[in-house]
Amino acid sequence: MPALEGGIAIERVEASAYTIPTDAPESDGTLRWDSTTLVLVEATAGGETGIGYSYTHASAAALIDDLLAPVVRGGDALSIPAAWGAMVRQVRNIGRPGLAATAIAAVDVALWDLKAKLLGLPLCDLLGRVRDGVAVYGSGGFTSYDAARLRSQLGGWVEQGIGRVKMKVGRDPEADLERVRIAREAIGEGAELFVDANGAYDRKQALAFAHAFADYGVTWFEEPVGADDLEGLRLIRDRAPAGMEIAVGEYGYDPRDLRRILEAGAVDVLQADATRCLGITGFLNAAAVCAAHDLPLSAHTAPAIHLHPCLAALPIRHLEYFHDHVRIERMLFDGATAPESGVLHPDLSRPGLGLEFKFADAAPFRVR
Repeated sequence: MPALEGGIAIERVEASAYTIPTDAPESDGTLRWDSTTLVLVEATAGGETGIGYSYTHASAAALIDDLLAPVVRGGDALSIPAAWGAMVRQVRNIGRPGLAATAIAAVDVALWDLKAKLLGLPLCDLLGRVRDGVAVYGSGGFTSYDAARLRSQLGGWVEQGIGRVKMKVGRDPEADLERVRIAREAIGEGAELFVDANGAYDRKQALAFAHAFADYGVTWFEEPVGADDLEGLRLIRDRAPAGMEIAVGEYGYDPRDLRRILEAGAVDVLQADATRCLGITGFLNAAAVCAAHDLPLSAHTAPAIHLHPCLAALPIRHLEYFHDHVRIERMLFDGATAPESGVLHPDLSRPGLGLEFKFADAAPFRVR
């Protein structure tokens, strides 16, 4: 990608990968895991280095070094759409959804951080801030947790002033109502309770659970059926109890994926994940799609990445404060902020995303 006349040339783009064990075995309705991998990108220009990352497989780092870095180096650090377009074209023959999208996302985030640092601005101000903070919801409540840990985690968030929490369901449907009852008891009547089935239920099962969950004040039902079953999602949305919102979108790797969800009338709130939907550039595209359909947008996981674009995106509802990613971002980054009274605010004294990677602390987890 040739630099534009008068631009600041991107000199270096490098990726590394780190696998961090979870603090306990975790599972949701359809998957089990015991570690999370973070792929980090450093992009350098004009004496500044931007950092970006994605939660993905370590092989994304090789994809970045081998395919993406060559088409980004030499380009103008201030012209992110040109770099984004070059990366999207570069992965045409290997397929954009999935791994390639997460790799593009990590580079795109690094380039936005770099541009803001070059200009000496917090990223939210570069993007155009429309709010000073974004509401969060505590997210975890894994199906692998026993009742004591479920109570402690969800109740702990509410004690910290976070007024909405999310738990996983679907692994053992026969136990789900009791787990939801325990969660409601732990958080009290004043907090909002969300559930996420990760597509574990079939259509009729999901509809039955929607009505049963409503008895415990559940107001958000995420992926009640598979994310690709747009007809089933529309069925659940149309027949769910009043006051219960249906949400999906975390596996949208392209603005067109998200547009199809909205055009199908499948959700009340769309989710988008900058670490999957082609970075901050893709996330802002998702916000534009939501604005065009007059529907709210919720940011999925990776709170330290999503904070700044959420402050600039008009249709934002809230941001997922996901247990695994919060833990990693606190461990490995300086500058990751904590919510106050359930709202996350940026440190406006720091340029870019406001993050610095702690390479020495991360070294034991490095896998590439």
